[in-house]
Amino acid sequence: MSLGDQIAKNLPYLRRYARALTGSQATGDAFVRATLEAALADEQLKSSLEGGRVPLYRAFNKVWASAYLDVSDDGESGSHEGAAQNRLKSITPLNRQALLLTTLEDFSVEQAGEIMELEAEEVERLVQEAVGEIDRESSTSVLIIEDEPLISMQLEDLVTSLGHEVCGTAATRTQAQEVVAEKTPGLVLADIQLADGSSGLDAVDDILAIDSVPVIFITAYPERLLTGDRPEPTYLVTKPFQEQTVRAAISQALFFGSSRPLG
Repeated sequence: MSLGDQIAKNLPYLRRYARALTGSQATGDAFVRATLEAALADEQLKSSLEGGRVPLYRAFNKVWASAYLDVSDDGESGSHEGAAQNRLKSITPLNRQALLLTTLEDFSVEQAGEIMELEAEEVERLVQEAVGEIDRESSTSVLIIEDEPLISMQLEDLVTSLGHEVCGTAATRTQAQEVVAEKTPGLVLADIQLADGSSGLDAVDDILAIDSVPVIFITAYPERLLTGDRPEPTYLVTKPFQEQTVRAAISQALFFGSSRPLG
C-alpha cells in the first residue's frame, strides 16, 4: 500500500480526533491540513508516516501542541458529537488529548505515550485526571438493573461515591419500566439475565424507545451480547468486575453522552 493510500485510510479517524480535540470541524481540519503540509515539506517526517496511525497522530500532535487554541463549537451543540464537545471544554488540553487517544481512538496507553512523547505512566495519570474532571461535571441520575442484591448495593455505593444519584433499582424488566415511568435516567447500568427470567436487553430497549441514554452492560454472560445478531454494545463490563473498570466505563459513557460510539 502506498503512503498516500495509508494516509487516506487513516484520515477520517484523524479528522474525527482533531474535531473532538479542538471542538470544531473547521479548526480540526485546519490542523490536519497543517500536518500534511508539514509532511510534504519534510522528507524525514513524510517517510515516518509509513509506520501507520501512531506516527501520523504523533505528527499531528506536534502541530497541534505548537499552536493550541480553544475554539467555540460550530453550531453542532445539539448533535451527539456536540454533547461530547461541551464536556471536552471542561477538560484541560493535555488531559483531553490523553483521554481521547485511549478512548475515542482506542490506542493503548503505550501508543498514546508515543504519540504525546510521554511515558506511559504520565499518560495514565492524565487520563485519570480527565476522568476526575468529567466526574465533577457530569452528575446524573442512574438506573441500576440488577437482580443480585449484593451486586446492586455495590453498584449503588459506587455510583453515589462518584457524585451521581440512583433514581431506582430494578431486578426485572417490569420493575425497570416502573422506575422509568417516574423518571427517565441519565445512565443505565444493566445486567442481562434478570430475576424472573426476563431480559435486561429488553428492559434497555424499552428505555431507549423513550430516550437515547448511555447504557453500560455488566454481565457474567458477555457472549450473549457478542453474537453479531444485533449491534454490539459500546460499554460492556464482565463479571466479576473491578470497581475501577466500572468507574472508567461510567466516565466514558457520560463523556460521550450516548451509548453509541462517537464518529
